Amino acid sequence: MKKIKTVYDFNFENQTALIRVDFNVPVNKFKKIIDDTRIQYSIPTIQKIISEKGKIVLISHFGRPKGKPSKTYSLKFLADYLSKQLKINVIFFEDCIGEAVINKVHELKHGEILLLENLRFYKEEEKEDINFAYELSKLGNIYVNDAFGVVHRFHTSITILPRFFGNKKCIGLLMKKEIQHLDQFLYGKGKKPITVLLGGAKISSKIELIESFIDFADSILIGGGMSYPFIKIKGGTIGNSTIEKDKTIEKTLQKLFQKYQNKINIIHLPKDVVIADSFKNEANTKIVPIHSIPNGWMGLDIGPISIKNFCNIIEKSKTILWNGPVGVFEFSNFSLGTRSIARAIANVTEKGAFSLVGGGDSIASLKMENCDKKISYLSTGGGAMLDCLKNNKTLPGINAIIQK
Repeated sequence: MKKIKTVYDFNFENQTALIRVDFNVPVNKFKKIIDDTRIQYSIPTIQKIISEKGKIVLISHFGRPKGKPSKTYSLKFLADYLSKQLKINVIFFEDCIGEAVINKVHELKHGEILLLENLRFYKEEEKEDINFAYELSKLGNIYVNDAFGVVHRFHTSITILPRFFGNKKCIGLLMKKEIQHLDQFLYGKGKKPITVLLGGAKISSKIELIESFIDFADSILIGGGMSYPFIKIKGGTIGNSTIEKDKTIEKTLQKLFQKYQNKINIIHLPKDVVIADSFKNEANTKIVPIHSIPNGWMGLDIGPISIKNFCNIIEKSKTILWNGPVGVFEFSNFSLGTRSIARAIANVTEKGAFSLVGGGDSIASLKMENCDKKISYLSTGGGAMLDCLKNNKTLPGINAIIQK
């Protein structure tokens, strides 16, 4: 943190702050926001600049419009919402580069906020395009990155745009909190036992993470679709359970087992699973040992023995990291495992443990159980959080702020 400038290192009076935020929030079909955590965490940055009579230009992405303008992915719906949250009129403009945008920026008065259209309406945003970065750089004289959710991406507004600002670039208060809490997890003193819980469907993105934590954590709990490749290489049958098609995964896992055979006992897999005969909430179900799932059936949640085992480990922990559900929790009949984990982590946090939770699904399950306020820190970027923790590396967007 010492090397990274924050908004506290600048006085924004008479300055125009170009703030890269991550307002890629989940919405329903009526464009009503389901979870505004990312926006709420960015508000202190905006308020700090406004209080100093600075001007603000907000840039963000939303969804995956694939380089084409689309009403579905427009950020226009956020202007009214932000105005109410900030109690300031937020002006929206339907583009993010060009003369018309520059003129709109020049018209801004001190303490005013301009929200620009989705950066990803330009394919150049995802291609580290220097010309697109140059056009964006005309919109402010201090660059602020407060978009932790995409700080691991090599995108123009994250890695190239800061180059045009010399020493006049920094991170916002959301980013500051994210880095501080990740540091606390990695370097916290006297916080053993440490438990890492990894779930979700894909294991390919998390094998490196398991390797990073095998000498660091006391327990690594594996749930959800991630567990089935482990069961398969141990000779179990997984029926029709979802598994990644990448053929290299099994070889990589076998190498992991060979390399860390004396530490492999810290990896805890589910012992039993709730299986279903189809992928729907109303499917027929039964509980079986995870290593003997019959053909035509698929594992959709961890079973009662696994829930008890995982929760017992969590209850004895002083530091916990959680990313990814342990079942198809969006189906109510297969949500018990994930909801039980959410409650167990909240309970142990209330007793003094430090908990760090990232990933939209994990946070959504905490909210289902009204446990989200009981967690030490909810990270706004699951992928960015995991990338940062892999081999403890500095993320591209943070490097772009540090470099002169």
